[in-house]
Amino acid sequence: MGEKEIQITTDKEVMRKWSRSMRVQGKTIGLVPTMGYLHEGHLSLIKEAQKQAQLIVVSIYVNPSQFSPSEDLTTYPSDFHGDIQKLKSIPGAGVDVVFHPQNLYDYGEFIDSCTNKEEKDKGVDSCIGGEGKLGHETWVRVERLEKGMCGKSRPIFFRGVATIVTKLFNIVEPDVAVFGKKDYQQWRIICRMVRDLDFSIEIVGCDIMRDADGLAMSSRNVKLSPDEREKALSISRSLSRAKSAAENGQISCTELRNSVIQAILEAGGKVDYAEIVDQECLEAMEKINCPVVFCVAAWFGKVRLIDNIEINH
Repeated sequence: MGEKEIQITTDKEVMRKWSRSMRVQGKTIGLVPTMGYLHEGHLSLIKEAQKQAQLIVVSIYVNPSQFSPSEDLTTYPSDFHGDIQKLKSIPGAGVDVVFHPQNLYDYGEFIDSCTNKEEKDKGVDSCIGGEGKLGHETWVRVERLEKGMCGKSRPIFFRGVATIVTKLFNIVEPDVAVFGKKDYQQWRIICRMVRDLDFSIEIVGCDIMRDADGLAMSSRNVKLSPDEREKALSISRSLSRAKSAAENGQISCTELRNSVIQAILEAGGKVDYAEIVDQECLEAMEKINCPVVFCVAAWFGKVRLIDNIEINH
């Protein structure tokens, strides 16, 4: 049996018309938003989407609005051809459409007048920053949930995420959207945004996919040297130990946090944050007396990794 042909479109109007034509036929649509450089974690999200909807759309778009000028937008790994081959290999009904827009913040000819050539060649749109008179200036904020954890060190990140997900929802018009819970704060923010803005979309969160050694799958893992990768295992291993300790009666969040921080520092990492928060409202806890999630962000070399583990008290 041959590989399924996947429709690839870069045009948002073509994407929207396809979705609406499928809806007229009574079909349900599942969306899996990605930034490409797909791995088994992404493929697991697609397989979950197949359980939830009849047709599957995968978006591949490196969203510039969630990167600050000091972050790795221009070096973010990409392999579009490889991504398509991986999508074709998915068993079952497979993927129906790949939505691969060039720039979802380009609204016309004005972009040439407000983006310098060097930035344009790198895929960076100055208009996002409001420099152009006709540039993008409408943002979606989930004000309280975005403040802690990743929001502290990446203050524009969740504004960019919420806005681009809103745009994708308005273009693809899915019935279901599937996200990984490795980006736990992001998942909760999207759930809250969908609730607050009355999107008629079911949001499904999937558990973290890990490599055999326990490292949480991430497109950025490819940037780790073998030595850094080995040291980065301190994150998942210390989180697992913390969960076991909590389940055995250790409820002091300070002591659990300190144990994880110490393990990462001893491995040569630099901790961005290590927080134990309520699973729903993401507020920091002093003691574990309700379902919590232990979230960590840490640097190994030049790579920032995130991971988490749920502790259901």
